[in-house]
Amino acid sequence: MPPTLASLVHHSALKLTVRAGEERLDVPVRWAHVSELADPVPYMEGGELLLITALTLDAEDPEAMLRYVKRLVGAGVVGLGFAVGVNYDDIPKALVDAAEQEGLPLLEVPRRTPFLAISKAVSAAIAADQYRAVTAGFAAQRELTRQTLSSGPEGLLAALAAQVDGWAALYDASGAVVATAPEWALRRAARLTADVERLRERPAPASSVVGGPGNEDRVELHSLGTGRRPRAALAVGTAAALGTAERYAVHSAIALLTLTTERSRSLHAAEQRVGAAVLRMLLAGEPDHARAVAGDLYGGLLDAPFRVIVAESASASAALARTHSDPAASVAAVKPSAAALVAAEAGGDPLGGLAETAESAAARAGEAVLVVPDGERLVVLAVDGGAAVAACGEYATALEAARAAGTREQTSGGEEDELVVGLSAPAGPIAAGAAYKQAEQALSVARRRGRVFVEHEQLAAGSVVPLLADDAVKAFADGLLRPLHEHDATGRGDLVASLRAWLSRHGQWDAAAADLGVHRHTLRYRMRRVEEILGRSLDDPDVRMELWLALKATAAPEPAPPRP
Repeated sequence: MPPTLASLVHHSALKLTVRAGEERLDVPVRWAHVSELADPVPYMEGGELLLITALTLDAEDPEAMLRYVKRLVGAGVVGLGFAVGVNYDDIPKALVDAAEQEGLPLLEVPRRTPFLAISKAVSAAIAADQYRAVTAGFAAQRELTRQTLSSGPEGLLAALAAQVDGWAALYDASGAVVATAPEWALRRAARLTADVERLRERPAPASSVVGGPGNEDRVELHSLGTGRRPRAALAVGTAAALGTAERYAVHSAIALLTLTTERSRSLHAAEQRVGAAVLRMLLAGEPDHARAVAGDLYGGLLDAPFRVIVAESASASAALARTHSDPAASVAAVKPSAAALVAAEAGGDPLGGLAETAESAAARAGEAVLVVPDGERLVVLAVDGGAAVAACGEYATALEAARAAGTREQTSGGEEDELVVGLSAPAGPIAAGAAYKQAEQALSVARRRGRVFVEHEQLAAGSVVPLLADDAVKAFADGLLRPLHEHDATGRGDLVASLRAWLSRHGQWDAAAADLGVHRHTLRYRMRRVEEILGRSLDDPDVRMELWLALKATAAPEPAPPRP
């Protein structure tokens, strides 16, 4: 700890005597300063031991000394050293009384003790304290490094908590608590999630100091990562402000955790290349080769059923000219170096946010996940029923709810920040290609329905009719049925209604005629007119299918049943 007045008084070589303020000798001394000015306050910073001989002071005037001492106390001077045997043989009573009244420690400096000796003693003590702090900091760094190598982030947090005599917590990119030390700090750390989220909005590196929950402690928050957006955050809770040694320990922990959570770009790019290769082989129907390449990095993902997620930005969805008929060829175009920046530098991009969400959830659950950006698309392979799939669904659902509530901010381009996501059914490595197609189909349906997230399993459970709401389908249906509507507009028969009834009864003349309230011969005549006007044969099942879908696409929506 830094030198105090008490340590200077007990310094055997200085021979200092306490004449006033004995109860305040434990205060730290930042420096020893000599000044004979009548008012040295403008040159004080606080924490000094002021050394004087009273060369310019009327030290025997009680009022002058009281004003002088009050000024010193107000400036933060922690002690006053008076050299006897120079201008005064003893410390004047007026100065002693003023110091006693204001509680300012007053030290008698014997003539044989030069002020320089006191300054050297203070300087040496400060240097020794700083050396001890640096030495302790290096020792803490070694211990933190050892714990990181042997026990990972959990071991580092435990060592850091012991070093600062408090607690420490690690948060992931989403603001969720990953680990704490000691374990009892979990609840405290969880209450700071909102503060961590605010810290993530600031460019890295960033830090802030917040009061602990219920003012229990002082908490420092530090972002971790080298990109524009932090990959994680560290919280350190202590009862008081950190000292020099503790500060060294915290800085060491930040560096080690950054190395742990923010792997080098080259390593991340290499993993992305491996992931892209694995996915490409799976989609090409080569699961054995994919498993061999995956190794320990992604091999566990191929040992259990997985889901394929395909996500697209709205701008990519609008560019339908881009084809994905050959998924293996599509994945071959991946640029892993750009993929390495997706999660850390998403910058508000929903695709980057989805990738970050999947990776964070998988990391917390200890799952393997394969995330491959593909231009305007993102392809994810995640364990069926795992945390990554659930987190992606929650992310998309939250976006959809926000869009429905009208709370999402739109870019100048309209919907450029929107997201559409398709999720396949569970599959294994052999069926990866089919799962990819399922995810693409779900993505297409999500795009057509104006949804953010659609599972492939929902397609079979619903109806094909909502798919007919596409503008292109409606235009085709209007064009196909226009001649019949024009005929009916002349009042020469109700061909459209007759066609609908006949198709709905699967070509049964009597049943359809009964529905229309006409004779079956009348209905036969109307169907011949339909064939003549359209130039198509109703005996062709494809024609009947197209006409039925056209009728469904142009049908007015049925009114909702009245509420009870």
